[in-house]
Amino acid sequence: EMQKFLFNLNRLPRFEIRLGRLQKTGPGTFRQKGIDVLLSIDMVQIAWTNKIEKAILLSGDSDFAPAIRRTKEAGVLTTLYYSRGPGVYAHDELWTACDERYEIDEKLINAVKI
Repeated sequence: EMQKFLFNLNRLPRFEIRLGRLQKTGPGTFRQKGIDVLLSIDMVQIAWTNKIEKAILLSGDSDFAPAIRRTKEAGVLTTLYYSRGPGVYAHDELWTACDERYEIDEKLINAVKI
């Protein structure tokens, strides 16, 4: 099912998937590593080559803040979509770095037309 999902995502116009690597963190648990750097490099590179006017990030991780700032220096509008819940939030540094911010909540999800 995941391969089918990724295949269909890759077919979307102007859409890229970046997969990191899995690092074992405990018995039967893993954590994805390296994806922050891949996404940050892509975002800054395409911003500075004038290939985008707007960058949308779905995250809460402050590791993206420097890339967001560099992307904005290239004149790109940056929008943050984030979720909130127990242990889940958008870091203040990332929040302030972005031009626009939207919480992914039930109201937003219901407003999306498929």
